[in-house]
Amino acid sequence: MLNFEYFTPTKVVFGRDAEFQVGKLIKEGNYQKVLVHFGGISAKKSGLLDRVYKSLDEAGITYISVGGVVPNPRLSKVYEGIEICKKEEVDFILAVGGGSVIDSSKAIGYGVANSGDVWDFYEGKRVPKSCLPIGSVLTLAAAGSEMSNASVITKDEGGVKRGCNSESRCVFALMNPELTLTLPQYQTSSGCVDILMHTLERYFSADKGMELSDGISEALLRTVIKNAEILIKDPNCYDARAEIMWSGSLSHNGLTGCGALGDWSCHELEHELSGMFDVAHGAGLASLWGSWARYVLDTNPSRFAMFATNVMKISSEGKDDKTVAIEGIEAMEDFFRIIEMPTSIKELGVELSDFQVKELAYNCSFQDTRTIGGFKSLNRNDMENIYTMAK
Repeated sequence: MLNFEYFTPTKVVFGRDAEFQVGKLIKEGNYQKVLVHFGGISAKKSGLLDRVYKSLDEAGITYISVGGVVPNPRLSKVYEGIEICKKEEVDFILAVGGGSVIDSSKAIGYGVANSGDVWDFYEGKRVPKSCLPIGSVLTLAAAGSEMSNASVITKDEGGVKRGCNSESRCVFALMNPELTLTLPQYQTSSGCVDILMHTLERYFSADKGMELSDGISEALLRTVIKNAEILIKDPNCYDARAEIMWSGSLSHNGLTGCGALGDWSCHELEHELSGMFDVAHGAGLASLWGSWARYVLDTNPSRFAMFATNVMKISSEGKDDKTVAIEGIEAMEDFFRIIEMPTSIKELGVELSDFQVKELAYNCSFQDTRTIGGFKSLNRNDMENIYTMAK
C-alpha cells in the first residue's frame, strides 16, 4: 500500500427535503451574496429552484442566478459566470444540478479567485491557488463532483475536453434522492456507469496491498450493479436511488483509491469521444470499457479474475485466471445491456471513421507527447487500437 492523504471536507446532508437546509447552511458561513448556478428547465419545472430561492429568502440571503449549463459543460458559460460574479461581488456559488453544473461552478470559482485565464488550469499551465466557496444541491447521481476534487470543462472551439483537480471542494452537498426520480432512464443508467467507472479506474491499479480499499470498492460496485438493475424495473424505488446517490459520492471522493495509483485510461479516452461527439459521459465510458479491458487484460489477468469472482460472481472452479477474467468482462457488458447502455461506439450512435480514430488518439495523447494509464501504459498507437476495437 502506498502512502496517501485523504481529505474530505464536504458536509453531507442526505435524505428527503435536504434542499430546504440550503439557506441555513449558507447563513452559517456568513456569506453575503450567492450565485445560483443551474442547468436547464427541469430545475425550474420541478419546483426545485423555487424551493431553493424560498430557503435563501427566509435566511435573508441575497442571490442572482445563471442557468443554461449543458452536459459536457462549456467554457463560454464559465466565462459568463466569472464576469457576473465579479460584477455582482458574489462570495458564494450554489450549484443546483448534477456534475456538469458543479464542475461549471468550480471553474467559475477558480476564475473569480485567481487572476488570468481560467482555461490555463484545465490545460495544465497553472494550478489554482484558491476558489470561491461552493455548495451543491445534487439532482443527478453520476459524476461525484459534489465531494471530489475534480472539474471537467469543454472548450467550445474544437470540443477540447480537459480536467482540473484542486482541493477546493464543495463546502456542503445536499442530497435528496427524490430529486432524481424525474430523470429519464438513459440519464439514470449513464450515471450508474459513471459511478462504476470512477471505482474501477482506481480498482485496476498496478499497486498491491490494498485489501481494505479493494473490499470497499467491490462492495460499492456490487451495490451499484444491484440497484441499477432495480431501477430498470422500478424507477420510483427511493431506496435504490438512495443507494446509487451515496455510492456516487463515495466512488469519487478518494476513498476507494487510498493506497494506490489508479488507471484513468477509460476516462481519458472518453473525454476525447464526448468532446468530439457530445455524447453522455457514462454511456461513452460503457462503449469503451470492454475494449479497454480486453486490450490490457494480459497485463494482470489475476486482477481481472478477482473482479470477476468478487463483483460479477463468476465461478473460478477449474478455470485459469484469464478464462475467469474474460467471463467477468462479458458479464459486465451483459449488465450494460440490461440497463440499456452501449457496449460499442456504434451502439452509442457514432460511426467512427479511420480518420476520426487517428484524430481521437492524437488528441488523447496530447499530440503524441504523453501516455495514459496506470494499470498499463498506453501510447498513441495503443489508443488507436482501443478506439478501433470499440467501433
